[in-house]
Amino acid sequence: QVQLVESGGGLVQPGGSLRLSCAASGFIFSNYVMRWYRQAPGKERELVAGIVSDDRSTGYADSVKGRFTISRDNAKNTVYLQMNSLKPEDTAKYYCSAVRTMQQYWGQGTQVTVSS
Repeated sequence: QVQLVESGGGLVQPGGSLRLSCAASGFIFSNYVMRWYRQAPGKERELVAGIVSDDRSTGYADSVKGRFTISRDNAKNTVYLQMNSLKPEDTAKYYCSAVRTMQQYWGQGTQVTVSS
């Protein structure tokens, strides 16, 4: 079965850092674009970052550019989100997703809370 399992969330102070991981199984990981989304209470789910299969092209939401970095390790079937200089407005549940033309898979999410 297809599985995407996020980890690495938690409580962090403003200005701190977290590294999220998403471990994938049950599909050919290297054939999929990988994305990170987030959703805060009362807000729509938003796309945070994406990375193509060969790890050579990435994209970011304007709100996280310069602070977040997405990467992937196809040998480990894992995608990462390095989150630096965290702000309270980054507080959300973060989800990873695997995307092809006619398929999209979702993880269950991991909570990130940025608070002093």
